[in-house]
Amino acid sequence: MGIAIDFGTSNTVIARWNRATQQPENLSLPGMSDRSGQNPPLIPSLLYVEDASQEKIVVGQAVRDRALDLTIDPRFFRNFKRGIGSSVQGFLPELDGRTVTFEQVGQWFLTQLVQQLKTVEPDARQSIVFTVPVDSFEAYRLWLGTVCESLQVEQVRLLDEPTAAALGYGLADRETLLVIDFGGGTLDLSLVRLDTAQAQTKPLGFILKWGQKSFAEQSGQKPKTARVLAKAGQNLGGSDIDHWLVDYFAETQGLAVTSLTTRLAERLKIQLSLQTQAQEVYFDDETFESYELQLSRDRFESILQQHQFFDQLEDCLAQISQQARRQGVELSDIDAILLVGGTAQIPAVQSWVKQAFEASKVRCEKPFEAIAHGALQLSQGVEIKDFLYHGYGIRYWDRRHSRHSWHPLIKAGQSYPMSDPVQLLLGASLDNQPSIELVIGELGVDTNQTEVYFDGDRLLTRRVDGNQQVQPLNDRDGARNIAKLDPPGHPGSDRVKVLFRVDEQRFLRITVEDLLALQTLIDDQPVVQLS
Repeated sequence: MGIAIDFGTSNTVIARWNRATQQPENLSLPGMSDRSGQNPPLIPSLLYVEDASQEKIVVGQAVRDRALDLTIDPRFFRNFKRGIGSSVQGFLPELDGRTVTFEQVGQWFLTQLVQQLKTVEPDARQSIVFTVPVDSFEAYRLWLGTVCESLQVEQVRLLDEPTAAALGYGLADRETLLVIDFGGGTLDLSLVRLDTAQAQTKPLGFILKWGQKSFAEQSGQKPKTARVLAKAGQNLGGSDIDHWLVDYFAETQGLAVTSLTTRLAERLKIQLSLQTQAQEVYFDDETFESYELQLSRDRFESILQQHQFFDQLEDCLAQISQQARRQGVELSDIDAILLVGGTAQIPAVQSWVKQAFEASKVRCEKPFEAIAHGALQLSQGVEIKDFLYHGYGIRYWDRRHSRHSWHPLIKAGQSYPMSDPVQLLLGASLDNQPSIELVIGELGVDTNQTEVYFDGDRLLTRRVDGNQQVQPLNDRDGARNIAKLDPPGHPGSDRVKVLFRVDEQRFLRITVEDLLALQTLIDDQPVVQLS
């Protein structure tokens, strides 16, 4: 019945559907999963490159077992999910004569994970559901789809992480659920309505590769519906808190900023979820380095305040509230608030949630497995109705301000797949114009602007003030030219018709027709794949 993989910034969880019990269960991979006995078994999202030229790598728990995460070494990667699909500021490492991108690190990690998964679980060859953050841009989803093409899996789907979590809690008697998914790299909120009526509908998630029919299609059942009413996301997570703690100790105790001290800060943070005082003592018998770090929960929470941590939570909740009201839903109408992810276990976060909602509605007993378990529901006859979190637009020259700006074509909130395409007519601006160029971008949310950058060997994010965050989809040589005009164009009339639509996979597709030559120049091609 398939496999679900929740690829996280800090940890990755794998689950499968048990045919005998008709319930999801967690999977452990030898050498890659944490052996602490916790349930679910977590695979640390860590990777160490032994030889880049031969693609010899160490993944998951094996990195910690060999203490490769406690050294200052450009071959060690953590939090690499945050850099995938982002325009990273700074220099990428060159290892063994090869520049290593975060996309490459992520592909190595998932490829080794799936290869080992196939040796212990036959269903991994048939169907896998991957979960993605709410605020992921099209470049991240395209990267994941490209990786999946090389995995030799018959069918691959994508599902938003908080939507999966709503399904994973299995609250059949709860109709409207707010999921707060707060992990190592992202904060995602999603308001989901579970419709008990079984209505016949179409796609099951974002299907990247078609294979065998789903359980619902085989059995003839009409799928239940999970309708997404509102969603918001930010690049804010537990790894940011770890860096804030390291910076605090660097300022107050002169602590060196290294992979080791970041790991110690993470341990302090985890301790403070269970107790009001935390201490970490470390001694290296080879280098004779020693550290003794202490932190109280009160001081920890003041550090969060200093970094506007709770203001960012309020921003996300305000977005959800505004979107929900458009659907006729007030926050008081929510039946349950589901907390997911390691950062959601911080007492200050739970206190903030219980100030905004009735404490009796807050659930937090499935912090790590809910997403993977919920993703398995796609193969059990649950259908997702979703909308675009980002809009799409075209770039133009703003003469008034002497700068490029963006004109929206498809607005955020549009349901997909789109039944009717958006049409744009373009003409030549010069005599004998040989071609028409168009730069198309994915428009982020104004209130959620972040930049990924390097600080030494740390991959960080920061909030950026200014214009709307935009990720161009085709702003590269050979891809901006959407129409070669033969015969050449002249001003005064429309020359090409451009049609835009969003497909079942949430990809923007483009069709370009030459109105004079009566030819189709581009036929329903994903914009991110224009060349």
